[in-house]
Amino acid sequence: MMKNIQRFGSAMIVPVLLFPFFGIVVGLATLFKNEAIFGSLADPDHLWYQVWTLIENGGWTIFNQMPLIFLIGLPISLAKKAAARACLAAFVSYVVFNYYVNSILEIWGPALGVDFTAEVGGTSGLTYIAGIKTLDTSIIGAIVISGIVVWLHNRYYEKRLPEAVGIFQGTPYVVMVAFFLMLPLALLTSFFWPMVQDSILSLQGFMKSAGTLGVWIFLFLERILIPTGLHHFIYTPFQYGPAVVQEGITAYWIQNLGTFAQTTEPLKDVFPQAGFLLHGNSKMFAAPGIALAIYATAKPENRKKVGALLLAATLTSVFAGITEPLEFTFLFIAPYLFAIHAVLAATMGATMYALGVVGNMGGGLIEIATTNWVPLFSNHWSMYLIQFAVGLSFTAIYFFLFRFLILRFNIPLPGRDSKSNETKLYTKKDYQAKKAGDTAATSDVQTYKNDYERQADHFLQLLGGKENISEVTNCATRLRVSVHDTGKLKSEAEFKEAGAHGLVVNGTNIQIIVGLSVSQVRDYFEELSGR
Repeated sequence: MMKNIQRFGSAMIVPVLLFPFFGIVVGLATLFKNEAIFGSLADPDHLWYQVWTLIENGGWTIFNQMPLIFLIGLPISLAKKAAARACLAAFVSYVVFNYYVNSILEIWGPALGVDFTAEVGGTSGLTYIAGIKTLDTSIIGAIVISGIVVWLHNRYYEKRLPEAVGIFQGTPYVVMVAFFLMLPLALLTSFFWPMVQDSILSLQGFMKSAGTLGVWIFLFLERILIPTGLHHFIYTPFQYGPAVVQEGITAYWIQNLGTFAQTTEPLKDVFPQAGFLLHGNSKMFAAPGIALAIYATAKPENRKKVGALLLAATLTSVFAGITEPLEFTFLFIAPYLFAIHAVLAATMGATMYALGVVGNMGGGLIEIATTNWVPLFSNHWSMYLIQFAVGLSFTAIYFFLFRFLILRFNIPLPGRDSKSNETKLYTKKDYQAKKAGDTAATSDVQTYKNDYERQADHFLQLLGGKENISEVTNCATRLRVSVHDTGKLKSEAEFKEAGAHGLVVNGTNIQIIVGLSVSQVRDYFEELSGR
């Protein structure tokens, strides 16, 4: 189980490593477009603003396409063979799944409680995936589909079909199986997922009327639902309307910023509903505590590279308010850590609210500073002192609690891998020594995983061994190999004995006619030859 968890965690890191750079780009673009800092340069009609808008739009690539990023990223680590082909199979299957959902909702949307004519985003529960209007299942849907396809790939990719239908083996066969499996999965998703979305929306009324408890529930759900994408149903009606005010808390806050700046009354009395927009505090104060805990528990020899990863992820969270680079580092490796994080984040925000802190604080430090601290500090500085006192206290709580849990349960976070004394990379001398020590009874016996590996190994030896190979490709039926020395090449008869249908020699360019299983043979050939 731990081995599988570690493998899945390492797979999740593949797309997560892309987040910090893109988060920094978005954060910098937001900073350089801020009128309070750059004045007239930040006018929408100014070239400066337009250039940074262009860059910012590029920076949102990863965050706007997270389902596709995770869908394609996971097979890279989870596929046991031919990872690139697994990525293609996952992508095609996911597109098929969303086309199925699109058709189901177009035909039976009203019966399923879905208004498929609504605009995507907000509380509609709809989104676009690869240009397809479909249900917003966020990265959960992508991970489920990717996991299913990887399982199919690992199970059926090397399945040998009769020669007459051999064109369908390999990736086509995996996609064919997935094609039919996606239909019942799309039907189940179309039936049950809107119910989950509606349940989330029904909580709004209770949260609005429950005071500090309502704020805590709001903040907890906003965090804990991030992996599902359902957190949009929590904060969108509050932040952008109409759950509290028609235009949304953010717009209302900015429109009345002048009034808030002039009043000396506690802002919680003036606009208590702004307590629902305190979730940015976990982005500023939780991230440093979590990152320090991960860094402190990493092996000393790994801390330098882990520190570089954590620094970028933490700055992205603190300044830009984008938490995925850090949270996804431990979310799927230790989900209970994420649950504890959601509880602490909600408790921190609810504590601030109980002590009088409110504001437009849903983003990162840049947004919070420019719409809260800078314009309101003169009359409301005491509220911000409370905010920092509570926030920094929770930074310490995060650090000590996460450090304890990571060490206590030996959570395999980045930097904590260590090699046992029995594990090493074997050299050629080690191999030769082992081979020399084998008994005569076993030295002539070679075991293979399957027929593909057997063919690949025989072809490699008939081509003169891996030192004689310079390049490997394939077409639909032929393994194309470039060799250094054709003098080491064996006869066509020997290749046919190894399973080839024929041999074509054109100088140093060799074509082994394998048949429709050539892609599977090539995978093993590359593995054995080190290509």
